[in-house]
Amino acid sequence: MAKDFYSAVEARRSFYGISKETVVSDQKIQEVIEHAVKYTPSAFNSQSARLILLLGAQHDQLWDITKEALRKIVPAENFGATEVKIDSFKSGYGTVLYFEDNSVVENLQNQFPPYAHNFPSWSLQASGMHQFVIWTALEAEGFGASLQHYNELIEEDVKIEWNVPASWKLIAQMPFGKPTFQPDAKQFQPLEERIKIFK
Repeated sequence: MAKDFYSAVEARRSFYGISKETVVSDQKIQEVIEHAVKYTPSAFNSQSARLILLLGAQHDQLWDITKEALRKIVPAENFGATEVKIDSFKSGYGTVLYFEDNSVVENLQNQFPPYAHNFPSWSLQASGMHQFVIWTALEAEGFGASLQHYNELIEEDVKIEWNVPASWKLIAQMPFGKPTFQPDAKQFQPLEERIKIFK
């Protein structure tokens, strides 16, 4: 990795200015994804996370699908700003699609009835950890990324386009690419208002 863990966590931001310029090889991107999926924890070691990595024309197709889905619901007079936003994601190098396999969640609910109501939220917690690990790892490799949620608008079309199993639920989309500009400085609330320590 180009950065140590703490530096990567600190530098990880939402980057909306990204380009298709190569930062590392596609093989390296695949290794980042595979490492995260293998080692990121999940409740009961459920391993319910499912990911799709889209590169090249496949990445572009996702954002074309998203744009057309939005065109159906955004008034024409307001669509210009929406198109610019979607094109900014399409301008990136690739996208990670995050899913959770509901069949795994339902199986655990059946196996452990006392905890049944918790498994859906635990599944989302695991997905959040995968998102954070991959986002930070991409940052460490020199990419900028952001997290998007066009789930309900595009899930059906995504499943058709990439032959996604019916049990996979779309959670988030993460477009990434070489940063073209830095985001504004992040503001932080005082830590003493957010953390309590007892000795």
